[in-house]
Amino acid sequence: MNIYFVGIGGIGMSALAQWYVSNGHTVAGSDKDTSPVVDMLREKGVGVHIGHDVTSLSKDIDLVVYSDAVHEDNVERLWAREHAVRQLSYFEALGEVSKEKFTIAVAGTHGKTTTTAMLGKILIDAGIKPTIVVGSVVSAFGGNFVAGDAEAPLVVEACEYQDHLLKLSSDVLVITNLEWDHTDYFKDFAAVKETFRKAVVALPESGALITNLKDPVLEELAQNAQCLVIDYSDTSVPELQLLGGFNEMNARAAKTAAAVFAENLDEKTIDESLTAFKGTWRRFEYIGETEKGAQVYDDYAHHPTAVRETLIAVKEKFPDKKVVVAFHPHLYTRTRDFMDEFVAALSVADEVVVAPIYAAREEPIEGVASEVLAEKIGRKAVAVEDLNEVFLLLKEKDAKNIVFITMGAGDVYKVSRELTIN
Repeated sequence: MNIYFVGIGGIGMSALAQWYVSNGHTVAGSDKDTSPVVDMLREKGVGVHIGHDVTSLSKDIDLVVYSDAVHEDNVERLWAREHAVRQLSYFEALGEVSKEKFTIAVAGTHGKTTTTAMLGKILIDAGIKPTIVVGSVVSAFGGNFVAGDAEAPLVVEACEYQDHLLKLSSDVLVITNLEWDHTDYFKDFAAVKETFRKAVVALPESGALITNLKDPVLEELAQNAQCLVIDYSDTSVPELQLLGGFNEMNARAAKTAAAVFAENLDEKTIDESLTAFKGTWRRFEYIGETEKGAQVYDDYAHHPTAVRETLIAVKEKFPDKKVVVAFHPHLYTRTRDFMDEFVAALSVADEVVVAPIYAAREEPIEGVASEVLAEKIGRKAVAVEDLNEVFLLLKEKDAKNIVFITMGAGDVYKVSRELTIN
């Protein structure tokens, strides 16, 4: 089959593209810009066209898979419609893969990427050879996708946005935690819980739900399950290389899920795998040092809870250093709906540089701007006009006692790389 991906540079899209390649299909695609993910695909022999136009399309295309960030009026999607080419969204296509394999889905507001990567690594280290689709580049895998054995499980990171979680045929569902997010789709927390309730109800009686029953929200959710329910919150885990109590919880979830899938799996094997786990791309990733000696980290946190917990952990890790965060707000709706929460979370840092809001799939909202967020934070914060100004501002700081963190789901990570180039 000849498959074309529109928005192939997306972290999930690129992993699915690799799955099709590993199964003998011909894959190409397009994206609006180059990125480390695009570079990775090209290194693996996948043709990627930069820019959205029809020049790289041909009549022998059998399927177009598109990213959520690509709207119906995209010229490539219009071409597919005009030529009667079948189109699937990313999660619709992933759902078709899921139907054919025993699927362990990892979902939740926070920690699902790290938990998916941990679980996948445990199973690999145990010799199980799973197929893995994860929303980050994992050094242990050499990417964001692992092609496993046909009879081994699919371990997949599952996002709730636009009910994508419900497209999967999950046999085991891990729910790390639950909060209101994706406010452009879910009008309130009740709507989020309803999506997860449907996912729990859909689990087969022979399946399993793995979650934190000490969390009242998750405990109530688990009452909808017709299958085995297992609490991961008291699972013991070894000392990790990752910072923060939230990563200990991620490890508990991953260890519990691995033990449920492979009942005879030796605990020592699991713990050794977790101890060796070094994290993933953009999850408090150490980038290097600036010319003036500051340590630079990059983090994907874009929800106020993740921002707050990460900054608290950083302050604990570096009690004698000034923590300076360059924050790239993601989406106008999220910034608007969590404005006060972002103010409180970012105030944990010693200094805050706020970049312009990363619009992604949205149009601007009047009165919602990085300047408003910075003003509400107060004197420790400043808003800048672009990422280059972020770079220049951080570069000029006397940095010997500073830890820089670039933070957000946009492309602020590029600043951290520029700061550490000597």
